[in-house]
Amino acid sequence: MFLAFFTTIFAMLTSGFFTPISNMPQWLQYITYLNPMRYFMSITRGIMMKGAGFTDLLADITALAIFGPVVFTLAVLRFKKRTK
Repeated sequence: MFLAFFTTIFAMLTSGFFTPISNMPQWLQYITYLNPMRYFMSITRGIMMKGAGFTDLLADITALAIFGPVVFTLAVLRFKKRTK
């Protein structure tokens, strides 16, 4: 539970939701590329504030489309059936 709480808080802090990613230290900006919430926040801001279209958001959508199968595959590989 603590690990889930920590990773959720860390993901939110590095997503750009509270502070802009450009204001973070350079080394942390590179780590944010591994955070799917970064791309989701970019898509959300693009749609709500700029009225961005599909072509404007294609890079972020592609990143999320890659994250999805990778995370799902890792989850399936990690899953183990427990017998009693």
